[in-house]
Amino acid sequence: MRGPGEVINWELQRWQKFQRNLNELSKFNTFQKNRFPGLVDWQSWKGFDDFTKACPLTTKVDLEKDRSSNPPNGTNFTYSPEHYVRYSKTSGTTGEPTTWMDTQKDWQWMLENWKQIMKAAQVEAGSRCFFAFSFGPFLGFWTAYEATVQNGCIAIPGGGQSTEARLRIILENEVEYLFCTPTYAMRLIETAKELKISLLNHSLKKIIVAGECGGSVTETRQVIDQAWARESLFFDHYGMTEVGPVAYETPGGQGGLRILLDSYHAEVINPESEEHLDDGELGELVLTPLGRVGSAILRYRTGDLVRVKRGLDELGHPAFDLVGGILGRTDDMVVVRGVNLYPSAIDRIVRTFTKVAEYEVNIQESRGMKEVAIRAECVESVAHALEVAIHNALSLRIPVHCVPPKTLPRFEMKAKRWIKQIEKPR
Repeated sequence: MRGPGEVINWELQRWQKFQRNLNELSKFNTFQKNRFPGLVDWQSWKGFDDFTKACPLTTKVDLEKDRSSNPPNGTNFTYSPEHYVRYSKTSGTTGEPTTWMDTQKDWQWMLENWKQIMKAAQVEAGSRCFFAFSFGPFLGFWTAYEATVQNGCIAIPGGGQSTEARLRIILENEVEYLFCTPTYAMRLIETAKELKISLLNHSLKKIIVAGECGGSVTETRQVIDQAWARESLFFDHYGMTEVGPVAYETPGGQGGLRILLDSYHAEVINPESEEHLDDGELGELVLTPLGRVGSAILRYRTGDLVRVKRGLDELGHPAFDLVGGILGRTDDMVVVRGVNLYPSAIDRIVRTFTKVAEYEVNIQESRGMKEVAIRAECVESVAHALEVAIHNALSLRIPVHCVPPKTLPRFEMKAKRWIKQIEKPR
């Protein structure tokens, strides 16, 4: 355990490292200088508290406006064009897809973050790693893939392959670590059942998931463990294109996430008042990467809802843990008959029904009123039981309609199960 003096020294080192970024941004980054004139005073700040008080929050809308006004990629560049060697694009789950450019130094910083995540997941040199990922412009597992290569692992790409082909590669090549979304982990199980492929004999040690809420959901984790006949198989991870790889599963194997505080300054705010929240309060996660300078983000509103627990980690450093992982998104929450409804709440209930192959939530809004209905691939008796379970858990009567097998879409990356339809006034 580190003493108080060592903790203070560690915090000072984080701040000194970040000051070098502020120096670069204040001189060269047009986007940051225009939206944050107070950046010129960075030398007067004594630490992250002063930075937080002075710096405005950044939103996805701010980035989209900058790119719209300065096509195609905006003005958030700290260096001249020849320094940028990596091109990425957000998935477009919320808003328009956004392009992102990185220098090789910033890209390597993200790889180093992934190496910390892999260390926590006990991925060692020589491990066989499979990536069920399309390898398109979405950042996704690109950084994870390259980090495994640098760590001396056997990295097996799964781009352009069917789910059946991927499943057989996982089993035939004795893959030890599978990288995918929680939704795709469920799809692999569904495909194995359809093809009557046994999942009892395999070499998987961890399924490292990202891209969605759900990696820390107990019900989802139990379904995965039961299907593959192994305990604590899921390993949650959190990251996003705008900020990079952020967190890994809290030690203990029960879900929850731990922020990489060597690499990020993290805050939790009230989404409406923007005030900072105490431990245990539901709020929006705000992140400032400490090592991504080429296309820098300061105090980025992630839109992800969390409950923080602050304390000390095993080495005595400050810890910033997200209890239960990512609990939902600010833009996904809908108010139905006075009840705040989040996708994660519905998903937790649905995952207790193993005979529901896939589902979709339809939200219809008319004259400011919202009504919700669920379409599910299951039989009538299961649909009725699901309706009862939702009512018991949420005090909402939400109809569940049965649809034939294979009616609803399957997803490789982020699932889009919530369909919103707003009736236009006549």
